[in-house]
Amino acid sequence: MSEKEPLDSVQEPTDQGRRRLLIGTTGVVGAVGVGFAAWPFLASLLPSERARIIGAPVEVFIGDLMPGHLLRVQWRGQTIGIMRRDQRMLDDLQRMEGLRDPDSSNADQQPEFAQNFHRSLRPEILVANIHCTHLGCVPQVIPEVGPQPFDANWRGGFFCPCHRSTFDLAGRVFRGVPAVLNLLVPPYRFIDDDNLIIGETPEGAA
Repeated sequence: MSEKEPLDSVQEPTDQGRRRLLIGTTGVVGAVGVGFAAWPFLASLLPSERARIIGAPVEVFIGDLMPGHLLRVQWRGQTIGIMRRDQRMLDDLQRMEGLRDPDSSNADQQPEFAQNFHRSLRPEILVANIHCTHLGCVPQVIPEVGPQPFDANWRGGFFCPCHRSTFDLAGRVFRGVPAVLNLLVPPYRFIDDDNLIIGETPEGAA
């Protein structure tokens, strides 16, 4: 018996080592198997993720959008604002003074169809990238007319509290603020009176 004890003391750790190796190998094989089984499911998600990254068109319902309200949606990682403007707002846009680029002559900032005083396909609907063209902050929308701490003669528009840049309700920048460019207008088109698509240009429009 005294001769077997050393053998048993050596054999037991060896068997445990083999068991651990077998368990570990089985676990790795199982994990690989689960990975192969899950791949078809994960692969099925890739197209939508890829579409999100490259900026697939986004359809937006605007049927219940009230005047002065801003609807925010995401497109290509940017915040796009959609606002319905009433007649008072449109009249003010034509009388606005102190703008840096009132005619939206910079063609890099908007499609050709938006090079007008309201900067939109339809006068009453504004669609604009609402990241400030200074450093990319998202400004506040203040559609109401009335004195503001930053402008005693405020006629409604966008105000960036970060660096105090101001834009009117067409996204046109005022002179004397850090931002020098109007808010960008993305490509978009209307499907019907209540729906539009951001990321697609109307047929025949530049």
